[in-house]
Amino acid sequence: MNSTLINEQIYLKLITYKLGFSAQASTNEWAVLKNELIDGTLRVSDYLPSKNVLMPFSQWIEISSSKDIQERSLRGEIGVWFSVEDDILKYSDLIYAGKKLWSIIAIDFPIFRDGRGFSTAALIRQRFGWQGELRAIGDVLIDQLIQLSRVGFDSFELRDDQDLITALKQFDLFTVTTQNAWRAKRSLIALPERLETT
Repeated sequence: MNSTLINEQIYLKLITYKLGFSAQASTNEWAVLKNELIDGTLRVSDYLPSKNVLMPFSQWIEISSSKDIQERSLRGEIGVWFSVEDDILKYSDLIYAGKKLWSIIAIDFPIFRDGRGFSTAALIRQRFGWQGELRAIGDVLIDQLIQLSRVGFDSFELRDDQDLITALKQFDLFTVTTQNAWRAKRSLIALPERLETT
């Protein structure tokens, strides 16, 4: 099996932006497990005995019934991340069941210009009713943060070259929104009264 871990160390460029709260820098307690080859004998505890693990949904499909995975999930130590290639509607029953076990869901952006993760997030929040943490991982840039937060993301792992201070300021740029979003309904704007002519 060819397994690699990204962000084994504490990832310093994590922003959380929970509903009703301000955006803030946070400590990342989740390691992202990336597997190029799925093997039904994988034991997550063999790789990260003391860390919380975000595993690929494609791997969850294969090994979710294992005793080790079930035990760690019940302890809140397992979450999943979706690739933009994952057909989440095909596995709706598995996702509804997983919602009871997962502590976090993440969506991977392989490259910043790939917008399929936005659609996946909207489905996870709206169709599947996910109320827990929804994290953007991968090629996440500062200029995506507002749009990501509007479709349902509430935590963001920034790409290494992105400035954390500048990223945090993005959430205070706009006070009025003209469209409804997961985070809030559009702003009510007071229109000037019409001048009556005689």
